[in-house]
Amino acid sequence: MKQKLLSTSAIALAVGAALPATAQEWDMDWGGFHTAHVAYVDVDTNTPNHAGADFDGVDIYTEAEIHFTPSVTLDNGMTFGINVQMESTNNGGGAVGIDETFLSVSSDTLGRIDIGNENSAGYKMTVSAPQVDGSIWINSPSLSGFIPLSIGAGGNSPWVFRDVGISAWAEVLGNNDVPRITYYTPSFNGLTVGVSYAATVNSVASAAVVGGGNNAGNSFGVDRNIGVTDVFDVAVAYSQSFNGFDVDLSARYGTADSNVAGTGDPEVYVFGASVGYAGFTFGGSYGENKNGGLRTFNSEGWALGATYDLAGPWTFGVDTYQGEYNGVNGTNDQSEFEAYQIIANRTLGQGVSWSVYGVYAETSVNGDAGGTFSTLAGSALANTEVEGYLIGTSINLTF
Repeated sequence: MKQKLLSTSAIALAVGAALPATAQEWDMDWGGFHTAHVAYVDVDTNTPNHAGADFDGVDIYTEAEIHFTPSVTLDNGMTFGINVQMESTNNGGGAVGIDETFLSVSSDTLGRIDIGNENSAGYKMTVSAPQVDGSIWINSPSLSGFIPLSIGAGGNSPWVFRDVGISAWAEVLGNNDVPRITYYTPSFNGLTVGVSYAATVNSVASAAVVGGGNNAGNSFGVDRNIGVTDVFDVAVAYSQSFNGFDVDLSARYGTADSNVAGTGDPEVYVFGASVGYAGFTFGGSYGENKNGGLRTFNSEGWALGATYDLAGPWTFGVDTYQGEYNGVNGTNDQSEFEAYQIIANRTLGQGVSWSVYGVYAETSVNGDAGGTFSTLAGSALANTEVEGYLIGTSINLTF
């Protein structure tokens, strides 16, 4: 599969290089988003690292990026461009504040090739429960901005980024924005296929939680005899409208080669669907991360939700995410996550909206006889629970 992917990309780039130059001017486009949340939080927890803590009160959380997307379309119809996404808060995007950065080559007949630091085709083509603008996105890690659920914040959930334990948008071993090449076919009556290849994951550690990030970086050589290498992802998506129904379906699979003794190859797969009719949209997803012993647990999760776009400026939504991490040491260790959200959003103008929402979230650990999750936390987590309620509002700008 690697040879086919690289050959397809090489042919497409060679064809583009052979075509004549053009005097077409560049479209120096840019945009982005900025969402500011303010919420009252009520937290109840009995984890050892939260002893004596009081998390109740008003808190603020921001999600914001600026995207630079200059492009040029040549006389032959091919478009070349870049996408650079800069975190516009002072606490994200790595050392230089850049999240994703990649080059694209596309045309109506070619499809699209992306080369650079970006998520996989499987991640980008995933369909899950519909979301309303301005939500806290319980189908993502964003909820931890208000409620200290993660082990890293003294809670009891591994809370692994890009993992189905907390989100449908997952990757092999949670790799994120590594140097990658992806090809997307043109749409054939609503059917699109995407294939991605990355030389390695974010890190080669075989610890229980693989972390870190190589955003906007280069590999500087990859030793295929160590760590986790040759990451492949393939995804299929279908989007079509007929008889008043809007249907979106997706399926993705990813795997990599593990060169760590005593471990197997990690895998991820996610299936999702949504159906829209008369202002209503219903959807959900199910996925699993199987980590081959590279982590001390595997994970699975599912999402379900519905939205209603009322005639006029209002949209309403309700959704849930349910995830769990299961120890692989034969002792049935388990950490569970569940969250529920109800939200209303009002459009105020072009690219401006206001939302109000309520969320309940909980993480729990069972008897943890094998110490899977206590080992990660450095303290006893058996039979612990963290739960939180929040009432929030947000102003959402898209430009």
